Amino acid sequence: MGTAEAENTKGLSPRQQKYFATARASLEKETGKSFEEWVVIGRTCPETKTMTRIAWMKAHHGLGMNRANMVMSAAFPTGSGWDQPEKLRADVWKDPEATAIFEAIERAAIALPDVVTGQRKAFTGFSRNFQFASAKPLKGGQVVLGLAVPTSADPRLAEPKAEGWSERLKSKVTLASPTDLDAKLLGLIKQAWESS
Repeated sequence: MGTAEAENTKGLSPRQQKYFATARASLEKETGKSFEEWVVIGRTCPETKTMTRIAWMKAHHGLGMNRANMVMSAAFPTGSGWDQPEKLRADVWKDPEATAIFEAIERAAIALPDVVTGQRKAFTGFSRNFQFASAKPLKGGQVVLGLAVPTSADPRLAEPKAEGWSERLKSKVTLASPTDLDAKLLGLIKQAWESS
């Protein structure tokens, strides 16, 4: 397993952890209110849906998208967020065929040093400093693998279209079986990791 994984229960790379810590600190410095004070303000929001709550925070209190999202996520935790990666994983990887493909991808990714697995609502991401690969289940037991390599790296690679993962992932390939993860794709996972 990548060494970063054992210390990181939320699936954030060290760079991502630093970003969130800096965002909290700069919020207080720039607004005069601590993160905790913003969370109390966030809880006064009359909206009931995530995006409308974020829009309310932006409109009524002038916070940008990332800060508003960070505050409102703390003000209204869903119970299925980054703090419960096992639950997210179970919700995403339900199909046994897709899970078998995902586990082959996961074995390859976490065999590399300093890899952090980040479980999200619709996919599982793999990062070192940056996200270098992601796996997302598709209907019918298939998995789409996103990679931080150009589509020119392999003729099977296509451009991602609104996948919801990091914009650093410039290509994707659909896998129908664990055996589709051949030596060339394993090499591309390593190449993506090296550039992250």
